[in-house]
Amino acid sequence: MGLRERKKAETRSALSWAAIRLTVERGFDNVRVQDIADAAGVSPRTFNNYFSGKGEAIASRHLNRLQRAADGLLARPEGEPLWESITHVALSQFEPGPELVAHPVADRGAWAAGLRTMLAEPALQGELLRAGVRAEAEFAAAVARRTGTDLEKDLYPHLVAAAVTAANNVAQAHFLRSGGTVSMEALLTEALGRIAAGLPAP
Repeated sequence: MGLRERKKAETRSALSWAAIRLTVERGFDNVRVQDIADAAGVSPRTFNNYFSGKGEAIASRHLNRLQRAADGLLARPEGEPLWESITHVALSQFEPGPELVAHPVADRGAWAAGLRTMLAEPALQGELLRAGVRAEAEFAAAVARRTGTDLEKDLYPHLVAAAVTAANNVAQAHFLRSGGTVSMEALLTEALGRIAAGLPAP
């Protein structure tokens, strides 16, 4: 990635994180594009160059995280078991980026409550659904390449991608129900491990 592309990616990421942070703190209806742009250190016009609205900006971080997981899957060692690779790349999404380092989460309970309210926002759910469908398709393509299966003819890569999406969604929902008292890393590790084991009865 060249310098220009990297700077654009950094600006996009900063805007998305600012949109999430402010929405968690204030509520979706109480955040303006101007607020997001100010928090990211850019103009509202720059925001509009990247996103059509607050919902797309928030969903962008979710999409980028899952796209990185697809890229990461292809970069794992060839001989590594598939579900071991998947778990590694899934957990790598929780490594703190520069925005989170600059604005650490001080109160996990308050953060989880704000996230729960944000994710229940009807104006945002459509954007998140679109982002999730796109990311799942890209992950299925990565699984197909990794396993030598055919994306058009074989069920397997789509089934794996759907299972990983479900594991993410269930782990996130449980994290929010717990009020942030259990880490997402632990929940996702458990969810993926149970799927890899064939979901035996507890």
